Amino acid sequence: MGAIAARASSSPIRPIGDLLRQWRQRRRYSQLALACDAEISPKHLSFVESGRARPSRHMVLRLAERLEVPLRERNALLLAAGFAPAFKEQTLQDSDLASVRQAVDRVLAGHEPYPALAVDRHWTLVTANKSFSPLLTGASSELLAAPLNVLRLALHPEGIAPRIVNFAEWCMHLLARLRQQVEQSADPVLSELLAELRGYAGASALSLRGAEEGPASHMIVPLRLKTPGAVLSFISTTMVFGTPLDVTSSELAIESFFPADEATARALQGLQLP
Repeated sequence: MGAIAARASSSPIRPIGDLLRQWRQRRRYSQLALACDAEISPKHLSFVESGRARPSRHMVLRLAERLEVPLRERNALLLAAGFAPAFKEQTLQDSDLASVRQAVDRVLAGHEPYPALAVDRHWTLVTANKSFSPLLTGASSELLAAPLNVLRLALHPEGIAPRIVNFAEWCMHLLARLRQQVEQSADPVLSELLAELRGYAGASALSLRGAEEGPASHMIVPLRLKTPGAVLSFISTTMVFGTPLDVTSSELAIESFFPADEATARALQGLQLP
């Protein structure tokens, strides 16, 4: 299996024009449409992309905002243009993010007795509430060791995959969601994770690969999980911070699971939490 290695921060910085063009094409903007949206001259944008003109710091941030570039990559654009990064990158243990930590803890605790967890941009578990761990019965110790990747845990044959009753449906849902993230973020670590998950998604991996590209057959895909007492059925929601000004909180997501039926609600309400 092997952990996916993060890219070294010493990678060569590409020209700002190349990066802007790449993001514009990824967002399916024409030069004219982006220039009009950002209220700049199409000719000047063309010169910036070709390297014939150097954008100002304000222009880089304006274009990045219009293109919905992630904060981490906005910093990369600024560096490529010769400017200092605009957004801090801290850990959740830093004092500046104490309010973020407290908000996450409150949301997770308030969601009990239903499971909820927080993950970073690569789906690495940051923290979870007490209702999450009882669902991991049977997963291998290797998959449960830190850093715990939630998607790998869900789809690996030695994770909780054998206990997912609707595995094919849930697998298609997760792979489609991850593929969309890869397209939106261009994150190479997520791209490698997607390739890894496709490689061990079960005997029907080839058909799943094709199906993940197509439209969903249901409005909401449930997670149906076998437990010693019953089959629990969940629907999930994702919460992100609305206006983050630092990289860490912008990449944090809270995944909350709600009972999809009364039997699941009753089972969870009777769960003895530590």
